[in-house]
Amino acid sequence: MAGRGRKAALPAGQWALLAGLLIAVGVANIAPPYPALAALQHGPTVALLCAAPWLLRRWPLGTGMVALLWLFLLLHTLGGRYIYSYVPYEAWWAALTGGGAAAAVARNGYDRFVHAMFGLLCTAPLAQIARRHGGLGARAAWLLGFALVGTIGALYEIFEWLLTLVAAGDTADYYNGQQGDMWDPQKDMALAMAGSLCAIGIGAGLGWWRRR
Repeated sequence: MAGRGRKAALPAGQWALLAGLLIAVGVANIAPPYPALAALQHGPTVALLCAAPWLLRRWPLGTGMVALLWLFLLLHTLGGRYIYSYVPYEAWWAALTGGGAAAAVARNGYDRFVHAMFGLLCTAPLAQIARRHGGLGARAAWLLGFALVGTIGALYEIFEWLLTLVAAGDTADYYNGQQGDMWDPQKDMALAMAGSLCAIGIGAGLGWWRRR
């Protein structure tokens, strides 16, 4: 199976998703509002894009699962342009609806939204990897997907903490997007895991509907 995975051609739909994400990263870096942090925000996405064709040949995923990962990375790319803390979604909503700007809130919530979307959008692909390439059953695969979301979320928060030790103060603060909330890491991880539980619920519901 591993040999076939290495030789398998990448479906056209998956190439299109990768190309679309690459274009989105390029657009996000046109006159970025915070150029000093652009490489930190978008560098990992570009590295993953470079590795994705090999990874998807070696460990194939369904195009639907790749689309879920693509959507998460697209949300991340948008947040990265504005270093998350300054995504002007309220102004966009006012322009779209023709209404006035929403009342100012104490915190920009886009980063919390993306943490929740990480759990919601990435649990199913992780579970499919566990089933296809790890030989797990459906329940064990979903459980592993949930555990991996929590683990990846925790490792990311540790990375942000380490960044504060080596980066300049302003750079670390802007990148972390903590916005003065001392419990920001815990809330981010909780939202990711809540999103993962929602994904498991949706997966269970779809499985029940198919059986019926």
